[in-house]
Amino acid sequence: MKHLPVVLIAVYGIVSLVVALGGLALPAFRANAWLAYAPLRELLVPPPAPIVVTLLYSTEKEAWLTETLAAMARDDLRLDGRPIRVEGQPLGSREIVLAVLDGDAQPDLISPASSLQLRILADQSVARFGQSLVDLADTRHCRSVLTTPLVLVAWRDRADVLWGQAPGPNLWFELQTRVTDVQGWAALGQADWGFVKYGQSDPMRSNSGFMAVVLMTYSYFGKTAGLANQDVLTDGGFQTWLSDFQNYAVKPFAQSTGPLMTDMVQIGPSRYDLAAVYEATAIEQAANAIGRYGELRVYYPPATVVSDHPFCLLRAGAATPWITDEKTRAAEVVLDYLTAAPAQERALLQHGFRPVNPAVALDQAGSPFVQYAANGLAIDLPPAVELPAGDVLATLLELWDRLVK
Repeated sequence: MKHLPVVLIAVYGIVSLVVALGGLALPAFRANAWLAYAPLRELLVPPPAPIVVTLLYSTEKEAWLTETLAAMARDDLRLDGRPIRVEGQPLGSREIVLAVLDGDAQPDLISPASSLQLRILADQSVARFGQSLVDLADTRHCRSVLTTPLVLVAWRDRADVLWGQAPGPNLWFELQTRVTDVQGWAALGQADWGFVKYGQSDPMRSNSGFMAVVLMTYSYFGKTAGLANQDVLTDGGFQTWLSDFQNYAVKPFAQSTGPLMTDMVQIGPSRYDLAAVYEATAIEQAANAIGRYGELRVYYPPATVVSDHPFCLLRAGAATPWITDEKTRAAEVVLDYLTAAPAQERALLQHGFRPVNPAVALDQAGSPFVQYAANGLAIDLPPAVELPAGDVLATLLELWDRLVK
């Protein structure tokens, strides 16, 4: 019996050695084997280093993403036994594209508010690096996670005078006419209301303002697909029409959609009669608008464009040497988590986004689409316009920048 402590020490040493070697050689052994739960693991084997996935994302989804990444950390997502940690930085959608193109940032994943920006990035990165930095056809590594269409929000009394129950097929033409009319509301029998005050965000900084300009452009040319550089560059009538429309809009343009919507609700029709915003942003402020300046309603343009919030892994290549196979597989795990039902329900019920997961119903109990249906929210959307090619979108932005004071 006097030799028993020696035997126990020897057994302990052997087990410790097995745990140490197994943990160093196989992270999955360290994380999942029954021995991983023994106290000696923490003494002999350091915890596995996390796989860090860096992300640049648009500010519109910051609240949802912050909550969801915190839930992901609690759920302890792992790859090969190593925890996955996402380090995110919010930026404007245009800023994300420029940061990646200029090399000011080296993210693994990017998520602007819309594929409009990804098309510009794809086109301009081919010109700069010889290949696109994003593969838009790779739905495993580049996919929509949330959606929300562009809508018009308007104070009901103003909207009733402008277009009655709902905007007509010539919405943007009629709106341009009213915004640029120096008689303002007096031409419609409401002189006390001043000018017709239309608001949007800055297309050079914010995706919703850019989406509005895309819809205006399509409307002017009477089509919903096939927008070309020739349309934008050679039609002087269009350039004058767009310039007048934008230069008569409320200035300064908001830097992002959230502050625009907040100002509309807090300041009211003395600042904005109507504005182009995301549906989700309108939902976010719906409760705050009650009882302020009358009813604030949501109206859908006759043709829409959807902010699809794509999450895209940058393509591995000479321009992106930091994109490894490990990071690629970790990004897949992250995207699967973001599109799973719990994260998607949080996006709908707490933040007003439309889920991409078909298992999450828009008309479920607690949905804002049920709660605010009387304020114009609709489950079914008008047809969407075709997203123009990246070079056409870049040309339209450059034209806007030249035309608008």
